[in-house]
Amino acid sequence: MYRMGETEAYATLEHELRRGVVVLATLSQLRTPRYGYELRQALAERGLPIEEGTLYPLLRRLEAQGLLQSEWRIEEGPPRRYYALNADGGTLLRKLTASWRGLNDAMARLLGED
Repeated sequence: MYRMGETEAYATLEHELRRGVVVLATLSQLRTPRYGYELRQALAERGLPIEEGTLYPLLRRLEAQGLLQSEWRIEEGPPRRYYALNADGGTLLRKLTASWRGLNDAMARLLGED
């Protein structure tokens, strides 16, 4: 059973783990252009729900860092801003994916020691 301090520690550490994968998860879903709500749905359907207050600032930050391109589109419904990886974002996605796979393999070995 967790005591209050342990519950708070878990929440903090779990938040840190999620924060580390949110960027990789977001980049992985922007190989094709998506608007924010569509991206949130895609992430949630694959098991990683993200709050709007986390996703939209992340998209703006990644674009400011030169990893995404965006454009406004008017199709059916209201205008929507679509985001997609640019060349630098694609390169970063490949590097982060390789790093993630290496870390995941190492953690599987470490956690398998139980």
